[in-house]
Amino acid sequence: MESKDYLKDISEIKNMMHKSSRFISLSGLSGILAGIYALVGAIIAHRIILDINAIEHPIKGFFAAFDAISTLFGIAVLVVLLSIVTGIFLTVRKAKKNNARVWDGSSKRLVINFLIPIITGGLFCLVLIDQQLFGLIAPATLIFYGLGCINASKYTLGDIRYLGLINVVLGLISTQFVGYGLYFWAFGFGIMHIIYGTVMYFKYDTDRK
Repeated sequence: MESKDYLKDISEIKNMMHKSSRFISLSGLSGILAGIYALVGAIIAHRIILDINAIEHPIKGFFAAFDAISTLFGIAVLVVLLSIVTGIFLTVRKAKKNNARVWDGSSKRLVINFLIPIITGGLFCLVLIDQQLFGLIAPATLIFYGLGCINASKYTLGDIRYLGLINVVLGLISTQFVGYGLYFWAFGFGIMHIIYGTVMYFKYDTDRK
């Protein structure tokens, strides 16, 4: 009887140590909404690209494409900002519901390890833009975002690692299909986020009796 109590105590201690070293208040619903934002952004971007391709005059097409770059960049920034704001709001709400701290050692490690690949990828994409290698921007964003998820998975829910791996693979594959990067981007950031968020929502967010 005593040995069972000891095993139970050890199990509880290990569980407490695991929770204290990982930030587990990420919201699955924020993943779903981020995916929806990405799909809407991809649809708008696709419409803009189709309009540019429909321009037959080469000079007008050149200036239209130049203007479209800033527009597409603005759409991407808006999608990211909406995802961040939504994620913060829902994560804070979930943490309060679970009486957990939002900003502690584990969340700091999560953010730092996630941002290192993300910032590196952002700077790399600026280099691609400067070199006019626009076809590699979508693959690069997928790869570096995936690396960010993998890097951060050590400090949060381990399931995010699989989302990262899928995005890295999608990014590598899309390097062989330059010109179709938007479709890979929509699948990786849109559909995969919706699937991931749905799984996480039912696995961690729903109340279980």
